[in-house]
Amino acid sequence: MDWRLDKNRAICPQICDTICVMIASGDITPGERLTSVREVAAEADVTPNTVQKAYVLLEQRGVIYSKRGSGWYVSDRVDIAKDILDQMIHTKTADYLNEMQSFGLDKKEIISIIKGFRYS
Repeated sequence: MDWRLDKNRAICPQICDTICVMIASGDITPGERLTSVREVAAEADVTPNTVQKAYVLLEQRGVIYSKRGSGWYVSDRVDIAKDILDQMIHTKTADYLNEMQSFGLDKKEIISIIKGFRYS
């Protein structure tokens, strides 16, 4: 997994978000076993407790489930991960729009900037 974590923000929600994105995009599928807590901790350079907390939060939301002694698995409820992803996109978009408006830009100017944007 690709763990691009911002150390200036809470890590646990970022782990949850990354897993939800991977599920929503089909990179990991229902029934698939997730990378172990220890492996994720090593890959992401975080504590195992942080990863465990993220997995438990995702389990509480119905995104994943645990099998005692076997690990963590993606649930059949991919729709939940997609809803979480939609919420993330909405929040980030709203934050961006608010920031652009704070620079004095109106909707037309913001739309023009977005249309002219080239992702590299």
